Amino acid sequence: MADFISAYAARATQAEADIKTLESQIMALKNPNATLLVDIPPEIAKLKAEQEKLKYQRNILARKLAEEEALSTGHMISIQLYVQDLFWVAIHNAFPDVKDPAVMVQQSTQEKFGDYQCNSAMPISQALKKQGKKAVPSEIAEAIIKDLPENDVLSKVEIAGPGFINVFLNPSFVSQVLDDMLVNGVRPPIVCEKKHVCVDLSSPNVAKEMHVGHLRSTIIGDSICRLLEFLGHDVLRLNHVGDWGTQFGMLIAHLMEKFPDYLKVSPPISDLQAFYKESKVRFDADPEFKKRAYQCVVQLQSKESNIIKAWKMICAVSRRDFERIYERLDVKLVERGESFYQDMMIEVVKELEQKGLLQEDDGRKIMFPPECTIPLTVVKSDGGYTYDTSDLAAIRNRLLDEQCNWLIYVVDNGQSIHFDGIFASARMAGWYNPSVAKVEHVGFGVVLGEDKKKFKTRSGDTVKLSDLLDEGLRRAAEKLKEKEREKVLTAEELKSAQEAVAFGCIKYADLSHCRTNDYVFSFDKMLEDKGNTAVYLLYAYTRIKSIARSANVDRAAIEQAAQSTSVSLDHQKEWKLGKALLQFPEIVIKISEDLLIHSLCEYMYELATSFSEFYDSCYCIEKGADGRIKSINMGRILLCEATAMVLEQCFNILGIQPVEKM
Repeated sequence: MADFISAYAARATQAEADIKTLESQIMALKNPNATLLVDIPPEIAKLKAEQEKLKYQRNILARKLAEEEALSTGHMISIQLYVQDLFWVAIHNAFPDVKDPAVMVQQSTQEKFGDYQCNSAMPISQALKKQGKKAVPSEIAEAIIKDLPENDVLSKVEIAGPGFINVFLNPSFVSQVLDDMLVNGVRPPIVCEKKHVCVDLSSPNVAKEMHVGHLRSTIIGDSICRLLEFLGHDVLRLNHVGDWGTQFGMLIAHLMEKFPDYLKVSPPISDLQAFYKESKVRFDADPEFKKRAYQCVVQLQSKESNIIKAWKMICAVSRRDFERIYERLDVKLVERGESFYQDMMIEVVKELEQKGLLQEDDGRKIMFPPECTIPLTVVKSDGGYTYDTSDLAAIRNRLLDEQCNWLIYVVDNGQSIHFDGIFASARMAGWYNPSVAKVEHVGFGVVLGEDKKKFKTRSGDTVKLSDLLDEGLRRAAEKLKEKEREKVLTAEELKSAQEAVAFGCIKYADLSHCRTNDYVFSFDKMLEDKGNTAVYLLYAYTRIKSIARSANVDRAAIEQAAQSTSVSLDHQKEWKLGKALLQFPEIVIKISEDLLIHSLCEYMYELATSFSEFYDSCYCIEKGADGRIKSINMGRILLCEATAMVLEQCFNILGIQPVEKM
């Protein structure tokens, strides 16, 4: 396998070299804008097509090698991708003359059709007919099966209907994977290329309280970070706070006048939101104060020491408020606000001017990237910089200085046009090369109230995030009291359960919806203990963990049993649950590609439902009339523990802390 990869790599490398040679002959390409105007010669187009094909084949083979390594080194593998790659090899061996044959493998919709289906025979038949060759789908399916590599994963394959191939997993292989999981834990699948990822999330404004509008970016961004960290990527979690700009002149001027001895005695500002409103009232009503505020902005940009000290004091008060929220949500971030990029913006403007990429427009300096309808304002008519300038400096820093090769901006859908312009401009400037780095805007919808309008308080104000979390705790306490949990839990266990339910339900209600859509925030719905909710899943987890406790089986006994006892998979419901557990790696891989976290929530709910069906049909502990344990089915106890382990890892990715007693 390694020899095949080396051969493909050599051919792909040669193709890349040939492309560069031909491109260097086109003088117009020396101008960064000219690539948009010059037709690509046929030689380059042909070589690029061949290069993409070779890269695809090389990636498939590299992934196949990684899967073989996973089987031998204990990493978890995606069963669906493994089956797909088996058929990729078989199809290419059986039909080498078919260009880019479709390899269509999916989970079967009904048990009688096996565990997976390969539906490639029909499209291959159509391709052969175009070549004037005999093409009977059932015969094509037979040829594919004949060329399947030997493996321990499949127990049998059979042809159904006109040419569908039903694939059945080998129970001993499934049992082997689950036994390994019990001993070594739930581990990530092998990722062919570990990336240096920068995730831009949360991003509140200094001097303003975090509100419900920051909830989605924080929760979704944190979950994406957790997922990518689990997969082994190097993740930089950046909080791009709004800590610079005109509003700080207003705040600093108000601080200096309200607390004239601020340089000696730290101002007792406990409510920064109220302080902000006071300064805004003065700014709007007092022309003299407005002048002093603008003067403070100039002094801030000039970095005068006393002004910088006042600015740092204001930022510190805000930072403490933010950190309290992040601590409750268990979110870890590196703060790099707009101030971090101030000096870089000067260099960015110089570079863009030297490259001839800025245009004059009514005193402004704008950048009009290709295929964008709205230009970026890089320098205002008064010589000041804008959010566009700051974001250009940020993307340049992350790509060139930080050397990140994957940038993710977790920002609401309303900013999509802005980021289209930033990404296109970065490419235009030569900082962003899509063949080297991946840059994407992970957008999301708004939070709605139950009236289907933007979520507000009864007075029409924006809901403060701290108030929302407090309300969650209050309602969670009521829910637990309703279930009389205080009678069976210690005070510490009750507190842990309350926080798990409160913060877990808020996070899960968000993450279980497709992020691109708006969603309705409802405490009543998210606290329901039936259906796809955090409460239901947390209860399911605690119930599973209680089974081993009831059997007096601890973690050490489970690990020891896993060495000598196989997971029980004989019953239909055991088999269904076992297969569901094996889907975890492919779900994780899918989410790492589309960053749609709700797929993980759907998987967790399906897994919990499969467990419920199993538990209702298969006894794990048999007790006598006196309540004493008569027998323990250790194979089923192991299946319970494997389910708990996978659910726990899913909770970890979502940023939810499960508890063993609730």
